[in-house]
Amino acid sequence: MPLIAALLGYLIGSIAFAVVVSRLMGLEDPRAYGSGNPGATNVLRSGNKLAALLTLLLDALKGFVPVWAVIAFGAPYGLDETTAAMVGVGAFLGHLWPVFFRFKGGKGVATGAGVLMGLNPILGLATLASWTIVAYFSRYSSLAAITAAVFAPFYQWLIWGFGPVTIACIVIAALVVWRHRANIRKLLDGTESKLGQKADTAAPPDAR
Repeated sequence: MPLIAALLGYLIGSIAFAVVVSRLMGLEDPRAYGSGNPGATNVLRSGNKLAALLTLLLDALKGFVPVWAVIAFGAPYGLDETTAAMVGVGAFLGHLWPVFFRFKGGKGVATGAGVLMGLNPILGLATLASWTIVAYFSRYSSLAAITAAVFAPFYQWLIWGFGPVTIACIVIAALVVWRHRANIRKLLDGTESKLGQKADTAAPPDAR
């Protein structure tokens, strides 16, 4: 049952809402401009703030809802915190490598935040606060995402102890940093795009 639940989480996470919302609103495919990343930050570069907001919320919900469902309703079926952590990681992996979109997904920031919020709301809020502070002062979404992701497992471990949620945090943090490796290079080179900056060029062929 836990593996089936994790698989369902993966399938839910595989829904690329950046692409879905852009198509429904008549916008260009987000994989064709900016960073090429099907996520809210890149959709914002289209200039449509509503589309970016919808993408952000839906990407977060697809991480939050499966985890919340396990915690809220899973006990009678033997689904515990470990299963909830597995489902959260499954949803996160679905966003990164979506089966419905040829395994070419986004960087998982919003979905990862949704997962953390479902597993531990206080941890989720602390991680969101970290992202907000760094983003506000630096104007770099990528730097904020990397910083928040790295701090999340430390928050969980130091305050609530080591367990399944901590392991899920470590997996999510490692993958968020890895998916942002191109952004890290750009940050070091001083060429990274800032929040709200509209894309002028097409996405590179290998952008994810």
